[in-house]
Amino acid sequence: MSQAQSPAEVPGKRSAITPGRVLVVSTVMLTFMSYWRTAAVVLCDLASTAYYIGGIVEAQIGKAAPWFILAVMVFSYAVRSVYVESCSMFTRGGVYRIVKEAMGGIPARLSVSALLFDYVLTGPISGVSAGQYLIGLTNEILHHFQWKYAIPVGWGSAAIAALITLYFWRANVRGLRESSDKALKIMAATTVMGVVMIVWCGLTIATRPEARHLPPVTPDLSKKVDAEGKPKINEVTGRQEDPLGWLGNTSVGATLHDPSKVNWLSLVGVLGVLIAFGHSVLAMSGEETLAQVYREVESPKLENFKKAAFIVFIYSLMLTSLISFFAVMIIPDAARTDRYSDNLISGLAMSVVGPHWARLGLHALVVVVGFLILSGSANTAIVGCNGVLSRVAEDGVLPDWFLQPHPRYGTTHRLLNLIVGLQLFTIFVSHGDVILLGEAYAFGVVWSFVFMALAMLVLRFKRPGDRAFLVPGNIKVGSVDWPVGIALIFLILLLAASVNILSKPVATISGGIFTVTLFAILMGSERYQEKQGKSSKGETTRPDEFNVETAPSFSPEALKLEKADKVLVGIRSERSLEMLKRYLGEVDPEKTDVVVVAADVVPRRAWAPMPGLSKSDQALLSKVVKIAEDMGKPVHPLVVPTDDAYEALIRIGRAIGAREIVLGASKRLRPKVQLDRFEQFWKAGKGGDSQTSTLRVLGEGRDDRRELSAARQV
Repeated sequence: MSQAQSPAEVPGKRSAITPGRVLVVSTVMLTFMSYWRTAAVVLCDLASTAYYIGGIVEAQIGKAAPWFILAVMVFSYAVRSVYVESCSMFTRGGVYRIVKEAMGGIPARLSVSALLFDYVLTGPISGVSAGQYLIGLTNEILHHFQWKYAIPVGWGSAAIAALITLYFWRANVRGLRESSDKALKIMAATTVMGVVMIVWCGLTIATRPEARHLPPVTPDLSKKVDAEGKPKINEVTGRQEDPLGWLGNTSVGATLHDPSKVNWLSLVGVLGVLIAFGHSVLAMSGEETLAQVYREVESPKLENFKKAAFIVFIYSLMLTSLISFFAVMIIPDAARTDRYSDNLISGLAMSVVGPHWARLGLHALVVVVGFLILSGSANTAIVGCNGVLSRVAEDGVLPDWFLQPHPRYGTTHRLLNLIVGLQLFTIFVSHGDVILLGEAYAFGVVWSFVFMALAMLVLRFKRPGDRAFLVPGNIKVGSVDWPVGIALIFLILLLAASVNILSKPVATISGGIFTVTLFAILMGSERYQEKQGKSSKGETTRPDEFNVETAPSFSPEALKLEKADKVLVGIRSERSLEMLKRYLGEVDPEKTDVVVVAADVVPRRAWAPMPGLSKSDQALLSKVVKIAEDMGKPVHPLVVPTDDAYEALIRIGRAIGAREIVLGASKRLRPKVQLDRFEQFWKAGKGGDSQTSTLRVLGEGRDDRRELSAARQV
């Protein structure tokens, strides 16, 4: 902070700064999460698929489902590496930002429209599945006590899903840290359940020779029939369920309908494998949520993010894949495909070795934990969707009204209201049919991955240079690095998405209608914003929205400071931001509160209450928040209108007991002159005579310091 422009020349003169004039600024994003919390939020989506993915995939490709689920989970690590590279480039990243950077606004809006279809369905499918597990257990207990009545699964599950959605809507309105606390507790409970289930299933396989057979590798792509041999009718199309979709009416489909006639090394066989892989790809949901929560990862940001990504991979690989294999190996075929198709782990709990009361107890544990993790997945969907829509709104596509923070919690509550409204509508339209939701859900999952991989491939050539992280598989030819790894990932995703269009008519039609409709809404909204002069027209420079309140006093409590160690950083313009970034690099956020004071130096006059932030203050503080996000370290911004910047800093610094006061080097004054002048004002100030602080002036390549105390003589 340069003090050369301060009008004050005589220490001790009366300053206009008062507590009622200092503005305490808060925004949606000034708290950060550990990598464990980050992993927990994402895992509530990814690991929850273990509860329903096996039944959905087996309904389409038969008993080979576990092998393809395993393949998808292994491949997910490659897709995750694409997201890690993208996040290392952009803190506020994700599909929308990356696609826009690589290919422009129209492809970005198209990609985010498909992605939002994914998120709108993620919450309902998880909530409905949670309801089915809970109702299944309740009916099992009622049957055990020979009750004649049972709870209707469809509408009962829909009602439970609606309650779950409303609960996490409230949690997210209150703030991400609170919802991440719940996610961490849910994952701890899931870990206990997973270990118990894996050990119990291992014991069952060891004591039952008939269970020691791995599932077949080749998928069954025939038209589906029920246990009585009658055709299974799709409730939407009214036709027999066919995993080949529109392809089933072709000569290729006629061959694939009979796996015994397929040469799996031929082109037709490869196509069949791709179709089976496409039916399994929704096991890979949650990657975009990983990108959306990168903004909230604490320092060291990228390293913690990579740790979270690895935890997510290992956890989901072990839980989802093993549960799928155990279900096919242990649960009798008739019970698995009929009674337990929607709640597979419940069937697994009731099919392991042990007395009935013990299996019923395991079933209860599975349902309780499943209810928690599936509920957590509904929370993750809200978190991810909110992040995506926030990026779109920040770009000027949506009106400012959506970004206004909640007056108490500082969250984007209006976006949350919109998201939850769409999810509740989806829950009741689907009547609680998890298979139907899963079919449609796959559309948004795979196409969002395609757009992301393509965009990152384009950026390797459009923005070459060093990255903090690179997807492996790069071949250097001359001076050019050819991104073979990303290219292969993109090719696999594109092939899976393409065959899904032909083999999943319900997903293609519903996802296509949703995507085109939302795309039209976004384009129309952007045109309206441009006419109003509020669109960023392709630039992501829109200032953040802030909550602003006046400080009743300068005490740590009034300024919401909780750490024992406190420092004060003064800024006046964008020149100060490099100094702030440098200083934040050495601060431990677990021990220190960093108060950033933006001093508005204006001539002495009659002071009236400020109506709020000026546009220049809003732009400056937006850059402060961006630096804090990039580094994963929180700050506490204040705006101080004053006729004396030195005295403003001194009064606040003494009031909060600041260990250090940090200024930026002036371009007009030597650091020693800045130190002398500030020390003169410090000694002339009232209060805090026994306090000792360190004054630092940070400039390019230098760090000048002076101890400040009342005893020092000038």
